[in-house]
Amino acid sequence: MVEKRVCSFCGSDMEPGTGKLFVKKDGTVLYFCKMKCQKNMLELGRIPRRVRWTKQYKKKP
Repeated sequence: MVEKRVCSFCGSDMEPGTGKLFVKKDGTVLYFCKMKCQKNMLELGRIPRRVRWTKQYKKKP
């Protein structure tokens, strides 16, 4: 059975054979569905909770 993966930034499901696997120097494995997610997390240092289009975004009451 093929394993479905979840994007480390936006939280969307990824189909098998798509996306990018990124391994940090400390051994942490990150999965990205598109370049937009990769740039936001690694280059821009954004936190997924604060970006509106992610699933982890929470509105303040």
